[in-house]
Amino acid sequence: MAIRKLDIIAAAAILLLSFSSASDAQVFDVTKYGAKADGRSSISALMSVWKLACASTRPSKIVIPKGTFLLGEVKIQGPCKAPVEIEVQGTVKAPADPSSFETDGWLTFSYIDNFTLSGGGVFDGQGKIAWEQNDCHKNKKCNKIPMNLRFDFITNALVHDITTLDSKNFHVNVLGCKNFTFLRFKVAAPDDSPNTDGIHIGRSDGIYITDSTIGTGDDCISLGDGSRQVHVTGVKCGPGHGISVGSLGKYKGEEPVSGFWVKNCTLINTENGVRVKTWPASYPGSVSDLHFENINMVKVRNPIVIDQVYCPWNQCQANIPSLVKINNVSFKNIRGSSSTAVAWRELMNVSIVTLVSWVMSMSQLLAPHGVC
Repeated sequence: MAIRKLDIIAAAAILLLSFSSASDAQVFDVTKYGAKADGRSSISALMSVWKLACASTRPSKIVIPKGTFLLGEVKIQGPCKAPVEIEVQGTVKAPADPSSFETDGWLTFSYIDNFTLSGGGVFDGQGKIAWEQNDCHKNKKCNKIPMNLRFDFITNALVHDITTLDSKNFHVNVLGCKNFTFLRFKVAAPDDSPNTDGIHIGRSDGIYITDSTIGTGDDCISLGDGSRQVHVTGVKCGPGHGISVGSLGKYKGEEPVSGFWVKNCTLINTENGVRVKTWPASYPGSVSDLHFENINMVKVRNPIVIDQVYCPWNQCQANIPSLVKINNVSFKNIRGSSSTAVAWRELMNVSIVTLVSWVMSMSQLLAPHGVC
């Protein structure tokens, strides 16, 4: 019942945002301000148009029409005086060379209230060169690689009918946001593209990801510390590494993770299904109220994983237990097939001291030769 009420609240938020960006909005078409849809000329006019829209006391809509546009690194900042919508109908391409970026964000949206990103368009990160150069897994001093979309400290936002393609790094990073909805959102990148998480969430409250499709080279959805009340419903994930909480416990001062609902989702040909990962020899932390329900898995290598000795590239002290406590976890009606003979790995590398209260019910997974 509580989850149903939260779904109703999310729907109401969508209606409110749709109303605020209705037909009475003041419209700014970037091509009227010098932008050219030729795939070569930068739409630097976007920043000029943003300043006009953000300063308006009326709701505003910025339109990037059909066609192909080139856009360099930009920071789109508030606060604004009224709701603003950016409607992307065409394809916006990033520079292919990662060295042309100074920070880890291609488009960074920050400090905006009542914001909508819509239009059916595509943000193409042109990530192939960056993937070939990416050595961050072994080089801690590697150059920063930009994400396609950063949302920092945004309140009351709706992103719908948008595609992010071939990001150089994470496709989307959500930090310090509240009441933020992704609807009919699409992420697309090859399964071998490194570190290309679909949507990463951290220190945010009230995030909804609904009726979306995510296929990439890393986690489809990942939660960092401080994530609260995150709802994932009707999402198709694959290829990728699945839906993950963590990794957690690596850094001092991490905030608790609480309230994560994943319902009515399908994972296809992913490395993992649903996963919780914490570092060994960690700082103290907590994860609570994680609920996975009505999930269909098709040829998923490791359908259910709770790993408290997460140690990529052997850069940790694996013999020292994790101090991140995991409490109140449920898996209900998890069905489908595993691509390996061992379908169940739900208790891989778990410290009994830190795992409290978990429930498994009405779940069945098939390995290649039968039920596990």
